[in-house]
Amino acid sequence: MTKKALLVIDMQKGSFTAKTPRFNTAAIVEGINSLANTFRALKHPVIFIQHDGTRDHEFLPKTEPWEILDDLHTKADDVFIDKYANDVFYNSELLLTLNALEIDELYITGCATDFCVEATIQSALGKDFNITVVKDGHTTGERPNLSAKQVIDHYNWVWQNMIATKGQIKVENFNTIHASL
Repeated sequence: MTKKALLVIDMQKGSFTAKTPRFNTAAIVEGINSLANTFRALKHPVIFIQHDGTRDHEFLPKTEPWEILDDLHTKADDVFIDKYANDVFYNSELLLTLNALEIDELYITGCATDFCVEATIQSALGKDFNITVVKDGHTTGERPNLSAKQVIDHYNWVWQNMIATKGQIKVENFNTIHASL
C-alpha cells in the first residue's frame, strides 16, 4: 500500500511581502488548507518545510519572516522541517523523516516554483519517490523575462513531460487529487 505525504514548501511570511508578491496566493493557500485537511483525515502526514536562512542572515528561526503564513492552517501533529538550500532534502531531516514514516508518494505544493519546488522535485525523483505535483498548488513571483504565471505554466509542462526514475511523476490539480484520495 502506498503511503503518502503532503509537502508544503516555504509558505513563509518572508516570502510573501509587498516587495515579493506571489501569483494567486489566496487561492493557493485555500487549496493547500483543503488538501491538508483531507490528508489529515486520511491519516497521511502534512509536512511543512521552512527555509532557515541563518547562513544568509534572513529567515532566521523563530522570527516573523520564518513563520508559516497566518492563513495556512497547521496542526500540532503536523511535521515541521527546516531546510537550508533550494533542495529540501539537502542537509535536512526530510529523508530520515519520510523513511521513518515509510512514505513513498509525495504531493508537492509551495513557493517558489522555479527554485525550491523545482529543486525538491528533481531531488525526490532521484530518490525514487512517486510524485504528484499539485498543478495549482505552487506559486512564484514575477521574473525579469517571464510573468509568474508563465513560470508556473512552464514548470507544470516540464514536470508533466519528465521521465521518472523508479517512481512516477504526475501533475494534477486540487480537484483531481481530492477525488483520487
